[in-house]
Amino acid sequence: MGHGGNVIDELVTDHREVEEIFGKIEALPPGAKNRKVYADQATMELVRHSVAEEAYLYPAVREHVAGGDALADKEIEDHSKAERIMKDLEGCEADDPRFDLLMGSLMSEVRMHLSDEEQNLFPRLRAACPPAALDDLGDKVRRAKKIAPTRPHPSAPDEPPANKLLAPGAGLVDRLRDAMSGRGKLD
Repeated sequence: MGHGGNVIDELVTDHREVEEIFGKIEALPPGAKNRKVYADQATMELVRHSVAEEAYLYPAVREHVAGGDALADKEIEDHSKAERIMKDLEGCEADDPRFDLLMGSLMSEVRMHLSDEEQNLFPRLRAACPPAALDDLGDKVRRAKKIAPTRPHPSAPDEPPANKLLAPGAGLVDRLRDAMSGRGKLD
């Protein structure tokens, strides 16, 4: 979280980090306790990433990219699907029979979304948006991720201005809950 560079470089680095966490989950045997820890880490990263994209990336796509409204709407719908899966996963331990099914669904959904962004949305944004604006968006995304929620909130608004107003408060509560519970931390 918070890597530097323009918005596309920042988000692609996030994608690689989530993929690395998915690899750790896949390397462990079913039911292993640390699969839940890594699932929580993936959720924390994905929620922060999604909140930042919805607050800054997708409005820029709507503004700069031809057909940007439809692109942004599709990406937000992808986020909603993943968030609903993460919410269901939140209530499962690694030995729960639903855990592997939900984790598999989440990984599939997220991998398709990341591929679509990297192959379609990011190249179109890079071509349409001035480099200085991409750099500015990178800074905004990094700041947003620092205060964003870390838990799925499927009923929360996903478009500005409501998401920008509510995310910091939810983020504070989530980070306090995470700190008190040790969520996402290996023993």
